[in-house]
Amino acid sequence: MQTDDLIEAAKKAREFSYSPYSKFKVGAAVLAKSGKIYSGCNIENASYGITNCAERTAIFKAVSAGEREFTALAVIADADGPVAPCGACRQVIAEFNIGQIIMANLKGNIKIVTLEELLPFSFSASDFADA
Repeated sequence: MQTDDLIEAAKKAREFSYSPYSKFKVGAAVLAKSGKIYSGCNIENASYGITNCAERTAIFKAVSAGEREFTALAVIADADGPVAPCGACRQVIAEFNIGQIIMANLKGNIKIVTLEELLPFSFSASDFADA
């Protein structure tokens, strides 16, 4: 697994954050099964409901490029501890069944969790395979 590569891609993406309201810059990177890494940053809007987190930006960028299967996602921010994805991002991560989530901060703290540890009892597209 390319943990260091994902964290570095997320860190670089964070530099492009558009966060004029919260000033909380976040970067993320997702590893597709194809081996390609897609990254994204958080993009805020004055009506926070339209705001897009870094994790969703990276995933949606990959999906827009034709990817549908992912193995890992990294997220990084300038936080006291490793930053965790928000609820909306967790649901998107579950939808695409991303098995490994790397949470990090700029101080070098890293916590790696499985999807089940991040979001117990979640549902994903695979739950509807036989429907």
